Amino acid sequence: MTDVCVVGGGGHVGLPLALAFAGEGLRTVSYDINPAAVAQVSAGVMPFWEDGAEPLLHKVLADGTFSITGDPSAVADADAVVVVVGTPVDEHLNPDPDVVRDAVRDLVPFLRAGQLLVLRSTVFPGVTRQVKQMLEKLCPGVLVAFCPERIAQGKAMTELYSLPQIVGADDEETAARAGQLFGTLTKSLVPATPEEAELAKLFTNVWRYIKFAAANQFFMMANEAGVDFERVRTTLAQDYPRALDMPGAGFAAGPCLFKDTMQLAAFDDNHFALGHSAMLVNEGLPHYVVTRMADRFGLADKTVGILGMSFKSGTDDIRSSLAFKLRKILQFRAADVLATDPRAEDPRFLPLQEVLERSDILVIGAPHEDYRNLTFRQPVVDL
Repeated sequence: MTDVCVVGGGGHVGLPLALAFAGEGLRTVSYDINPAAVAQVSAGVMPFWEDGAEPLLHKVLADGTFSITGDPSAVADADAVVVVVGTPVDEHLNPDPDVVRDAVRDLVPFLRAGQLLVLRSTVFPGVTRQVKQMLEKLCPGVLVAFCPERIAQGKAMTELYSLPQIVGADDEETAARAGQLFGTLTKSLVPATPEEAELAKLFTNVWRYIKFAAANQFFMMANEAGVDFERVRTTLAQDYPRALDMPGAGFAAGPCLFKDTMQLAAFDDNHFALGHSAMLVNEGLPHYVVTRMADRFGLADKTVGILGMSFKSGTDDIRSSLAFKLRKILQFRAADVLATDPRAEDPRFLPLQEVLERSDILVIGAPHEDYRNLTFRQPVVDL
């Protein structure tokens, strides 16, 4: 028997969680359908960058508290099952609520009464209750909770222990079991209903996305007036606590914020004008940057280099990165476009030195620390 099985346990959210549980002494198994990830993790190699994760992986493999498998029967042996699967939006920006339900339905042959099933993926509000109702028919006696992940990528191995954990449950037994599980990581537990927990996760991500959109709109306003937005931002925030949370300008992207904003818009029957406006601002920023570059420098005969292709600084994750959208737009406007990144891997990326030597103009796509002390001979676009 094992204490916990993490379904989707080879990915960016599931693997750090599984390692954290194992590090606290819980007998933990990750189940993942990606054979490459299973092989890599079994060999003690992280399939992506997560600060502090690889040493812990080595430790829990050696201790025997952690393993990873591609065999779904691992679910049957676990006291608790945590489901972490991606919840994308489709080409029409509508969420697919069936993704999580289908994933749980596939587990039914391995579930049994008395198990705790925790949904951790960001879900369309109401999905937890639908899963619970489905299991009441297909596998009665499984306890269902929603305990959202709220970790900043790259900080999982600290924030899993320091951030409060929301526990969404309908009854005291489920809340107690889920609280006991996550209480091994953090003593700060916040009780909620499943619907409250679902909306809390969405509101958190959408709030960040809207703040980024406001900053990006301010940046464009200031830039059109010939004023440095970053100097304005630091000026207004100096020793003024009510402005300290204003973010800098930049590409607001990644696998969560845009997607969750569209999920919330769909939940509100697409009456969420503020969310759609934020999407137009953030998704439109690459177009704005290219247009301004063309006006200022001319692009038809220029080679443009993009420094940083991950979706934010300090990570190797390129999912939904707006640097790729920037590159695609530049490919229509510039003579050539080069890309590099010190962490992310892509056969199309070039070494940094080659990009610096060949480019007429540079754009900071992701502000990695690696670029902070470089000196440049050409113009640099840095939001």
